[in-house]
Amino acid sequence: MRDDGVRSGYLPGSDLDSQALASVRSDENVIEGHVLPVFGHGSEQAAFVQQMVLPIIEETTPAFDDLWAEDRSIYHILMDSAGIEDARSRLAHHLISLEAVLDSGYSGVPPLELVNAKECIKTFSSIISRRSEKLAGCSALKHLLRMAQDPDSEGVVSEGFVEEFKHIFRGINARSGIYDSSEPPAFIGLSGVRSAGLRSAALDRTARRVESYVSRYPHGLDHNITRIRNANRNRILKRLGASETDWSSWKWQMRNVMLDAESLGALVELTDEEVEAIELATRHHIPFAVTPYYASLMDESPGLGRDAGVRSQVIPPLDYVHRMIAVRQKGGKSLDFMLERDTSPVKLITRRYPMIAVLKLTNFCSQICVYCQRNWEIMNPLGREVKSRSDAILQAVNWLRERPGIREVLVSGGDPLTLGEDVLCPILDELSGIDHIERIRIGTRTPVCLPQRLTQELAERLGNYNVPGRRELCVMTHFQYPYEITPESMDAIQKLRRAGISVYNQQVYTIYNSRRFESVALRRLLRLIGVDPYYMFNMKSKEETNQYRVPIARILQERKEEARLVPGTVRTDEPVYNIPKIGKNYLRAAQDHRLIMIRPNGRRVYEFDPWEKNMSPVPSFVRSDVGILDYLRKLAEIGEDVRDYATIWYYF
Repeated sequence: MRDDGVRSGYLPGSDLDSQALASVRSDENVIEGHVLPVFGHGSEQAAFVQQMVLPIIEETTPAFDDLWAEDRSIYHILMDSAGIEDARSRLAHHLISLEAVLDSGYSGVPPLELVNAKECIKTFSSIISRRSEKLAGCSALKHLLRMAQDPDSEGVVSEGFVEEFKHIFRGINARSGIYDSSEPPAFIGLSGVRSAGLRSAALDRTARRVESYVSRYPHGLDHNITRIRNANRNRILKRLGASETDWSSWKWQMRNVMLDAESLGALVELTDEEVEAIELATRHHIPFAVTPYYASLMDESPGLGRDAGVRSQVIPPLDYVHRMIAVRQKGGKSLDFMLERDTSPVKLITRRYPMIAVLKLTNFCSQICVYCQRNWEIMNPLGREVKSRSDAILQAVNWLRERPGIREVLVSGGDPLTLGEDVLCPILDELSGIDHIERIRIGTRTPVCLPQRLTQELAERLGNYNVPGRRELCVMTHFQYPYEITPESMDAIQKLRRAGISVYNQQVYTIYNSRRFESVALRRLLRLIGVDPYYMFNMKSKEETNQYRVPIARILQERKEEARLVPGTVRTDEPVYNIPKIGKNYLRAAQDHRLIMIRPNGRRVYEFDPWEKNMSPVPSFVRSDVGILDYLRKLAEIGEDVRDYATIWYYF
């Protein structure tokens, strides 16, 4: 064993059974031509943490020497290989040998670092396999081989590609830098009150750390924010020549929805780019709509940062508008990411699961979310097509009536609560009259952008559909940010709760709400106003909304390092990825998705298994993610310290 504070791992050899230590060249840590896993203590580990996101702010040409310095053994294997198949075989043997060292019990690698090393070995093995290359349509191994043998090939791959493999190589060699110490916490070796005291002190430090992050995110229940919102409301009312009574009327809000840059710009200051994007969108009939109430959630002047999420929810980025125009010019079919055209047995019905179906009553929303799943359907924000759809609605209800296997119906759209009770309630009457329907869900964002819609009368009428032991009606809503939670939205939720209606939240995880502990702040407030977190959706892999997307690794990191720190009553949402035509893939189930490739541009490629796995031979789905380094650079642009996200590379 070395005596310089660094423990070395050992490859299997003839002397392993006798537990003899191999002779180690201390300069390279090499045995029989292989670089050994090395685990550093204290300051050395901290140094690795500082290196984990090199360099983030400025884009540079990838430095291959930095990559090969992480694993000289892999470099030599690639250098000595006669071709890609020879390299594949040699690397496979090398990885088997490394894993044997880890499993031998003599590596000296601490348990959790060992677990991570094995995960990295498994991931690298998957990436270099022929099957993965066939599924992904590209070969990372081909690029690694070229990078090793041809120093002039720099520029062929991105810095994101190099960073991915630098971290994989560190992980393989048990040098991830995740832990700042190789020693377990002191309380582990103690017992009784002394152990409990140390453990409690450590938990106090963790709780204070959580609060230090959560406190960064302003919310609409804060006294200072409500004061600002009241001033915003008064300014908007004055501009529109309206009264407090008008403001409280959901129909007035609907009549005064802002449909262009001029009307919104009269109420809040817009940047030049926001004006350009909205004008271009409206010129090309890309839906845009904002209620006066939701406009009051925006700060009067841009640039403060507090309302960035609120603005991003409804004001389309220029890149999105250009992509939407291009896709529509090609026919627009690719916008239907979930392939609803292939999961709609009859008009207005979508079915992807055995016991639940979606009934789409309307294509109209009180306001338009930029990244809406059905942006390919919502053509006119002032749509009034319900009457013309009445026959189709009746046929859809009859279709549901004839299928006793369907136990739940999600009434969606569009937003069904933009309909009046005279239209909505007769449809709910029909659904509640179907014996096998046990639950009616109403999907609506009105608690967030039009809380005036949730009147006492509506809440009571909806509550009447609840029959304990027989039928439940519940509401599925869509809060995204703590800044969206207001006294008005809380009052709307409480009306529903007092009427016996459960309310659940489906958050879409985007660049605008993915900062450290931001979703924790949202979950805590949601529970306090009466909303249960239900799903956390990874952004659908639609190219036109790339600017909003977050790597899958980040959603997994959030779940493990942030959500896990709050009580179970708060972290009730499930992170999921939606597979086109199939449905939800539960991301926490590691056996149901796997990283199979790193593209030259640094984007990971995942293979997702269908929910029917182990029940039906439905094929898997392969899709590229957004690049981790690209994501970290975006975070840096909005002022985040990317070192806070250092472990993201080790979520596969």
